[in-house]
Amino acid sequence: MTIKLSLEALEVIDAIDRKGSFAAAAESLYRVPSALTYTIRRLEEDLGLELFDRSGHRATLTQAGIELLKEGRYLLDAAHALERRVQRIATGVETDIAIAVSDLFNFLPILHILQDFYQQGFGTRVKLLREVYGGSWDALQSGRADISIGAPGDAPPGGNFSTQLMGQLEFVFAVAPHHPLAALPEPLSASDIVQHRVVAAADSSRNLPPRTSGILSGQDILTVPDMHTKLQAQISGVAIGYLPTSLAQTAVTQGQLMIKQVSEPKPRGPIFPIFIAWRQQRQSEMGKAMQWLLKQLSQLPLEQLLNK
Repeated sequence: MTIKLSLEALEVIDAIDRKGSFAAAAESLYRVPSALTYTIRRLEEDLGLELFDRSGHRATLTQAGIELLKEGRYLLDAAHALERRVQRIATGVETDIAIAVSDLFNFLPILHILQDFYQQGFGTRVKLLREVYGGSWDALQSGRADISIGAPGDAPPGGNFSTQLMGQLEFVFAVAPHHPLAALPEPLSASDIVQHRVVAAADSSRNLPPRTSGILSGQDILTVPDMHTKLQAQISGVAIGYLPTSLAQTAVTQGQLMIKQVSEPKPRGPIFPIFIAWRQQRQSEMGKAMQWLLKQLSQLPLEQLLNK
């Protein structure tokens, strides 16, 4: 039996889904849109089904396409991992390393380390990713990252991760001075808080269940792409919520936010452990570039990363 599905076709479908259009996907793959259209039509003919619904203004995945992409991403991750492993065995050095960085962190200290890294002459290509909340773990588990800086709380079960504690993050409940909750006596009760919109940074997980924290049942939610947009939403007064003390402090000092005590703190508590994590492997299986980066990144002070 001839296999009709290729890794190239899966990459095309994945790119279209992630980028939102054939044109944007083509640009990300350094190809012309017509080449992607041909690949998809050829695969649809071979499989005898439609992967994209073209009845609207934009092509969207059909149910068959969604299922194909869901399972196909596992194949892509496995193929990329195999490619990297074979190349590492041949040379002792990784050809590519992807580093997921929490949206809470400043890239600058990491870029300073990369400056030294490139001077070592490994020849390894580095890719930096921005992940939100549980996406830091998801990036490792799915294989789209080799190292995750700022993975929060407990690791997902069965992930076989190695971790090193970077430190603890303290969270505070903050509202704008002109928000109705600002005038209420402390501690604020859950019945007071639930009447007002909360803002949440969208977990960037693709495969693991998204994590949420500090949201009450039945509470209206404004979802934003990252923690800094969440900060802006709380300063504007459009929503309320918990923020890391390090992120909220400047806004509090400038009179843009007020910290309020609550009668029922976050379910996981106000203190949150933060880790640097990587996929578990024997030292002999780890390439020289990975070993060098882990040693340097593990020494980064949490306070330095949080300094915006």
